[in-house]
Amino acid sequence: MRTASPAAIAIVKATAPAIEKHGVEITTAMYARLLQDLEIAALFDRAAQESGEQPRRLAGAILAYARNIDKLENLGTAVQRMVARHVETGVKAEHYPHVAAALLPAIRDVLGAEIATDDVLNAWGEAYWMLADILIAAEAQAYEAAQAA
Repeated sequence: MRTASPAAIAIVKATAPAIEKHGVEITTAMYARLLQDLEIAALFDRAAQESGEQPRRLAGAILAYARNIDKLENLGTAVQRMVARHVETGVKAEHYPHVAAALLPAIRDVLGAEIATDDVLNAWGEAYWMLADILIAAEAQAYEAAQAA
């Protein structure tokens, strides 16, 4: 499982105020990119997208992660809910690179290159993959448990 470097963790925590201020704008831009892929778009609840509920939920999750990246135990129940939702909707490991490819450019688009420097995007890339690995492993266990039941 990947981990984020201490430098990346510090950068992610330092960007939490920008995520708090612009999170919904970032996630809305991310979903606009992500949902261009029709296979991936089929995994999402259209009503939650159109109402703005899903971008708001994800923005809140990203902010909580930014604030707690060095205290992941604080995110246990949120991660469990995310895993359950992902399994319910059929999210698989192969979908995660698509999300990264949509999220990281959305951060730069919204925050601008002055704030979302290469170092900031690299830190968020490390942070994303650290969390993605946790989710992928937990989802694999949940899929196995569901098949065994």
